[in-house]
Amino acid sequence: MDFVNANGIKKDSDFRQVYKSGKSFANRLLVMYVVKNNLDINRVGFSVSKKIGKAVVRNKVKRRMRESFRLCSNDNMIKLGYDFVFIARMPISESDFISTQKSMINLFKKGNIIRR
Repeated sequence: MDFVNANGIKKDSDFRQVYKSGKSFANRLLVMYVVKNNLDINRVGFSVSKKIGKAVVRNKVKRRMRESFRLCSNDNMIKLGYDFVFIARMPISESDFISTQKSMINLFKKGNIIRR
């Protein structure tokens, strides 16, 4: 089973809870909402608006975001016990995977979620 799907935020009510009670951090490519979840795992959700592009572009952006989060999680880079929601911004459709990953790591640093 895919790591992110096993620990994913799927319900609209869960997304709304993170938006409502979470803190937000942003940079040029992404917005990150984060809130403690009192669990021993991290849960994550991704949001890519139709403004970003057609379905093929949105799916590519989502795959890049998912893989960036997976790599950060597998490296034990981020602390456990949080719910994350990542929202893609317009310039992400022209960016590459490395830029997306750097952008995500930058948000983890801003939110003080990095272990190192």
